[in-house]
Amino acid sequence: MKAAKRSRATTAFEKAVSARAKGKYILRLYVAGASVRSRRAVLRARELCESELDGNFELEVIDVYQQPILARNGQIVATPTLVREFPPPVRRLIGNLSNTAGLFIGLDVNTVRKSAL
Repeated sequence: MKAAKRSRATTAFEKAVSARAKGKYILRLYVAGASVRSRRAVLRARELCESELDGNFELEVIDVYQQPILARNGQIVATPTLVREFPPPVRRLIGNLSNTAGLFIGLDVNTVRKSAL
């Protein structure tokens, strides 16, 4: 089990390093099952990322029912939760993703984007 845990940690590290080299945002969206609210959050997150981040992102959708350990490790207490894992610092946004301006301000995407230019 420790070998599998190290393997996942190594994979996550390599993914972060690869994304950093490419300047990509790493985002994780935690949802609860296949509910209407979850599907809406996934669609909204993809739309916003594609339109605002110009393909410069990696979005991972995690169902807390299917992967409860990832939710526990991510300290997720409510869904939907969108987490910006990279670039640091980690930012979290809990709730529906209907407010575009609030979403990118909450995740500090505009600030990071401007400083990267």
